[in-house]
Amino acid sequence: MASRLQKVLVANRGEIAVRIIRAAHELGIQAVAVHSTADRDSLAARLADEAVEIGPAHATRSYLDPQAILRAARDTGADSVHPGYGFLSENAAFAAAVEEAGLVFVGPTPEAIRTMGDKARARETARRAGVPVVPGSAGALTGPDHAVAVAREIGFPVLVKACAGGGGRGIRIARDEKELARELAVAQAEAHAAFGDGGVYLERYIARARHVEVQVLGDGKDVVHLYERECSMQRRRQKILEESPSPALSPEVREEICGSATRLARAVGYRGAGTLEYLYDAERGDFLFIEMNTRIQVEHPITEMVTGIDLVREMLRIAGGEPLGLRQEDIVPRGAAIECRINAEDASRNFMPSPGVISELCLPGGPGVRVDTLAYPGYAIPPYYDSLIAKLVVWAESRPAALARMRRALREARVGGVPTTLALHRELLRSTEMQTGDYDVNTLERWVAARP
Repeated sequence: MASRLQKVLVANRGEIAVRIIRAAHELGIQAVAVHSTADRDSLAARLADEAVEIGPAHATRSYLDPQAILRAARDTGADSVHPGYGFLSENAAFAAAVEEAGLVFVGPTPEAIRTMGDKARARETARRAGVPVVPGSAGALTGPDHAVAVAREIGFPVLVKACAGGGGRGIRIARDEKELARELAVAQAEAHAAFGDGGVYLERYIARARHVEVQVLGDGKDVVHLYERECSMQRRRQKILEESPSPALSPEVREEICGSATRLARAVGYRGAGTLEYLYDAERGDFLFIEMNTRIQVEHPITEMVTGIDLVREMLRIAGGEPLGLRQEDIVPRGAAIECRINAEDASRNFMPSPGVISELCLPGGPGVRVDTLAYPGYAIPPYYDSLIAKLVVWAESRPAALARMRRALREARVGGVPTTLALHRELLRSTEMQTGDYDVNTLERWVAARP
């Protein structure tokens, strides 16, 4: 059954815009790419049926400008808007404005975004649904005195986190009351700059936790999960490598954590693709909910590889009015998948972003290898946005086989003209931590610091 959507406007850029355009075309849906002046020659603009310039390079005047995006949708006759990830993807006001303009928002309802996109409200919703949460404040902090009172109750160290956060932004660690006063102000400023909302809340800091997330998919009535992803390989709270399944979970814990994610998503009538994130203590066997991302995730390809389900296509189908069409018992994960994020960054210079012209691009191939990228030979990486240029994804019948396949794929990959994190990934894939699967959210920081 074909979706009733006819033309979708992709309110994003980079590899996720390319990904959405390809899924739309496979469903017979036309795709409109919007772009800033810096992205005129982007791959998304080249692949789309239409491309519309919406503003200058700075994101606040282009990709973060709701009116510019809505004008482009109106001028091109689009009937729907897919926000991708980042930018306006978790902005409830934007989702509402899309619907008020008579368009379909390819994602959750504005109310679901307000409830689950606000990290503090999401924690309260999880508590009511019987899902365990990390100890912390019941909602947004009202001021420094409130922060100190909560921190004394739950114990130091604590994390100060943005209520509207995502992508690791607006998060600070405080180990005592003096540090809390300083980091609270910094986190509020970061949150306001990144999300336009300076609200923050507190969580207890769990030093050796693993970051495990569960993919869900719903149609507003029914919800299924597509199992979990291990996302603990992080630097400065930015994920650089993900895998599925998590090497840390037993079958019993996997069933519990995935069941809790489905229960919570169902409680808010979730529609579209979303991810529920947990901290997992492997020694204690405890998993604690931290937040929900009410959008498609950067690392969604590894879930697609192990389940065989195209998440972006399902989002478009559901937005087009089709029912979920998936039963939980029919979703059976197979094998193992790994994703390496290839960034235009110079690891020898503290991972400084390195925009420039890509002079050479050799992408690996073969069975079980996938590359999602925004790049092509001659492409000029603009200095204004995220440094991600490609996601290298592999699948194999087992985790050891997937590790071997990723090592082979990384050996084949070549990007010329700009420094990238390819060499870092080649080294990381040979590390004891990756070989054993025994790592936590701080492992990568320690590993990078110990490198010569």
